[in-house]
Amino acid sequence: MPLYRYVKKLPETESGNKKSFDKSKLRIISILLIVSGFFLVGSAVYPVIAYQLLVSPRFATSFVSPSTDAAIAQSFGAATLDHNGSTHNSISVERAVSNPGVLGTEIDLVDLTKTSNWLPIADPNSSSEEEPSSYLLSIPKLSIFEARVNIGTEDLKNSLIHYPGTAVPGRYGNTVIFGHSVLPQFFNPKNYTTIFSTLPTLKIGDEIFVDYNQIKYKYVVEHMLEVKPNDISILAQRYDDSYLTLITCVPPGTYLRRLIVRARLTRI
Repeated sequence: MPLYRYVKKLPETESGNKKSFDKSKLRIISILLIVSGFFLVGSAVYPVIAYQLLVSPRFATSFVSPSTDAAIAQSFGAATLDHNGSTHNSISVERAVSNPGVLGTEIDLVDLTKTSNWLPIADPNSSSEEEPSSYLLSIPKLSIFEARVNIGTEDLKNSLIHYPGTAVPGRYGNTVIFGHSVLPQFFNPKNYTTIFSTLPTLKIGDEIFVDYNQIKYKYVVEHMLEVKPNDISILAQRYDDSYLTLITCVPPGTYLRRLIVRARLTRI
């Protein structure tokens, strides 16, 4: 006796509709993936391009004078030169470079969160034991309030860093502070790896406050410029007044150049 088996088959129209739906779904998913890819690439590239075209032109990028001392003076925004091209202000910078390595020359080996890799001079253990080991920095325009600045350390993941050998706040000389930055869309004023991401948005006249040794100081931005990674003139000490220098990497998310924000002490 022959055996029979019945198999239910979908109508041709229903099967065709299902295949058409599957193709439409795959097409939508493909489009979404492509758009997402363009968005991710654009979010990384756009801040760099926008910075180069719109922000960077505001900053000086080179010095007029070929002499080292005059270049240092110009980095402070002004210089009084005599006929020999030297300045009348008391300016000095350490000439000896113990480590010729500069940030960016060994891309795969450099830890950007260590200030010892930023510039080739200074002893990170040279801070005085009589001075406070840290102080606070506030930049109201950037929503940065009471950010900790450590003295005698180099880990930018845990704080801003006061560069060793530079003046302390409120005294004659140049207080130099380093901070880490990333793409501006990731800026978080409470996160020290992103804290200086919006530093390029500062302008001349903006205020910076420092709480050092229970005294509050107010600095006003006077000058902003970009320098090459190996330019140590930004560490120079000028003793005609009290200066504050903030330093981070630019363009955003890169370490091709250094942004220098220089401010001068003023009355509160």
